[in-house]
Amino acid sequence: MPRPYDPGMQSAKKPVRAPAKPVRASATPEVELSDSAMRVLRRFRIVFNAVKAHFRAVEKRAGIAGAQLWALSVIRDQPGIGVGQLAKAMDIHQSTASNLLKQLLEDGLVVSDRAHADKRLVHLQLSANGAKALRKAPGPFTGVLPSALSHLDARVLARLDRDLGALIALLDTDDRSARVPLGQSDR
Repeated sequence: MPRPYDPGMQSAKKPVRAPAKPVRASATPEVELSDSAMRVLRRFRIVFNAVKAHFRAVEKRAGIAGAQLWALSVIRDQPGIGVGQLAKAMDIHQSTASNLLKQLLEDGLVVSDRAHADKRLVHLQLSANGAKALRKAPGPFTGVLPSALSHLDARVLARLDRDLGALIALLDTDDRSARVPLGQSDR
């Protein structure tokens, strides 16, 4: 009966080869996926499609993007918040927060005023139109994925972090994309 494969076992007949370097996804030849890989792919599709469906519902009912809705909810919950604090609350880059705010200000959903002591600081407030957009929008305001992640046990989150890290290591990615909200362009 053949023994199960053990990568640590060495045989005198066959030298153990070093594992191949990971091939970037863009350079990988087409391969047939295992049943396990197919199941995981289907699960990713379910997650991505749930996120897209939520974003579509937000756009349809509130007329704004999902990330804008999250920003509005943070500003509502923390009146007078600044751009840097908003970026931190949403775990996005400050320039991304500024771009989100630019559109919200232009659309009249948020109002800003300068701090009395330091005129460089901007304090943000929700406008009446911003409050109306929040009332129309489906929750959760942070988005379905951040909301679901916040309900997971710490051990599950640690395992997901580790396992997704292994997947990300095989992809040709740009780490800056980690600070761009889902459904938003990083440009």
